Amino acid sequence: MEKTVFISLPIEDLQTVIIDCVNSCLKNSKQVHSEQPTETDRWFDLNELCIYHPDKPSKPTVYGWVNAGTIPVHKGSKKLRFLKSEIDNWLRQGRKKTVAETASEADTYLKKKGGNND
Repeated sequence: MEKTVFISLPIEDLQTVIIDCVNSCLKNSKQVHSEQPTETDRWFDLNELCIYHPDKPSKPTVYGWVNAGTIPVHKGSKKLRFLKSEIDNWLRQGRKKTVAETASEADTYLKKKGGNND
């Protein structure tokens, strides 16, 4: 059986109690969320990487990238591990430049070298 208690508080005290309760709940909520790992820190094994990668490469292709040192990888206990955030950065860096970007870089290079840029 629940007991109900009624207390009389001035409105200012009631506001303070409510604010304290809300702040306490928010603080606890932030702690719970900060303890959970972020999705960007997820580890992939070789199979998961092949599925995640947009080109869906085969295992031998990924082994070739690892051997050439072109893909960020962590080796341990005879297994390859890939950190999602590192793979995402690697994929972004690997994008091809547009014709305009290449032309702009060429113009900048020629200006630095003193070339004729008509």
